[in-house]
Amino acid sequence: MEKDMLIQKSKDLLWLPFTQMKDYEEDPLVIEHGEGVRLYDTEGKSYYDGYSSLWLNVHGHKKKELDDAIKEQLGKVAHTTLLGAANRPAIELAERLIDLTPAPLKRVFYSDSGAEAVEIGLKIAFQYWRNKGYQDKTKFVTVTNGYHGDTVGAISVGAVDIFHTTYKPLMFDSYKVPFPTVYRNELPDPVDVRDQALAELETMLSEKGKEIAAVIMEGMVQGAGGMHVMPNGYLKGVKNLCKKHDVLLIVDEVATGFGRTGKMFAVEHEEVEPDIMMVAKGITGGYLPIAATLTTEEIYKAFYADYAELKTFFHGHSYTGNQLGCAAALANLDIFEKENVMEDVERKTAFVKEKLEALKALPHVGDIRQLGLMVGIELVLDKETKQPFPWVERIGYQTTLEMRKLGMLSRPLGDTIVFMPPYASSYEDLDAMISIMEQAIKETTSKVLQT
Repeated sequence: MEKDMLIQKSKDLLWLPFTQMKDYEEDPLVIEHGEGVRLYDTEGKSYYDGYSSLWLNVHGHKKKELDDAIKEQLGKVAHTTLLGAANRPAIELAERLIDLTPAPLKRVFYSDSGAEAVEIGLKIAFQYWRNKGYQDKTKFVTVTNGYHGDTVGAISVGAVDIFHTTYKPLMFDSYKVPFPTVYRNELPDPVDVRDQALAELETMLSEKGKEIAAVIMEGMVQGAGGMHVMPNGYLKGVKNLCKKHDVLLIVDEVATGFGRTGKMFAVEHEEVEPDIMMVAKGITGGYLPIAATLTTEEIYKAFYADYAELKTFFHGHSYTGNQLGCAAALANLDIFEKENVMEDVERKTAFVKEKLEALKALPHVGDIRQLGLMVGIELVLDKETKQPFPWVERIGYQTTLEMRKLGMLSRPLGDTIVFMPPYASSYEDLDAMISIMEQAIKETTSKVLQT
């Protein structure tokens, strides 16, 4: 009875993010607890956490080292403000982050979520040029189908129509250039796709560089835009163009950072050094909301002046640099080192790639995009022509509901199934999750075609 009441209250009281509540009322789910790579609902049913609790969880649930770190910090102090006063865990974490990220990044500005970190990066880039005396450099360049969060600044440099179109009157204008999407591109060679995209960016920067503050893009993979992977050399080419035209490069590593793409940070795939970089999600192992915006010393110095010059960065959040979150992040990084997590991710990446071959043969799997343990499986009506299913069929959503019945949780991106398992998943777990996806795809597409 109590479980039924809890489900009913979830319907009556909550408004869930990115969720049509009419859908939720038809298929409600309340999570009770977690253990390892599994989650358990109020009925006691277990599910594989196939999307790492929205791309966050790294080492599994109830990881002892993370639990202990939070408890230890709680014995000292839970939170004090970072406005005008530092704290030990925030200092120690900043040092670790600077050691891990590309060499030019020397300053850490904390916040609570990826979107907030993006807002901070945009505001820093904007004010940097003003503090330097370049009043005209106020615009940003983003790429089609990019996603950087849901605050107003973040959506202004986003380009996923279903998420952003409604709010267009609230958004500031940004320039958009094509993302080098390989699937469905009229150019069959990824090199040609890359070169065309870089040429269009070069044209944009050549014509409007004097008014552009920065180019912003995700690191190597467009996450919410459909798990599209950049062709080799594209990100490096973007960095070279930004340097050539005196424009900052902002890389959003919120989803791709902390090992998700097979490198600690996605920029390492092409040895790119951003001017500003945002990290979040996996920073605490999926435990607590901490985010960070990292910048170069050159950018920081443009804000360093006597107060009367009004160059201060007037931005902050109540829980910025929270000690509990920073303690969890430090323990998370310790686990990366002690358990050789990145070597493990590399091996599991190869295992997943091999196992996904079985899904490629399915008649309605159009494309499988993978970098590290970040995977998107796009479902199509016609594999040969790449014709999508009618959007009203919601084939991706229906497939994830079928996956839930079979014991695995994920969320789709349109008709693209997301597979982003915790790194702690065993090979048996990974095999089982891929088998569940295969079965769910077969059953769902069969049902849709019969109706």
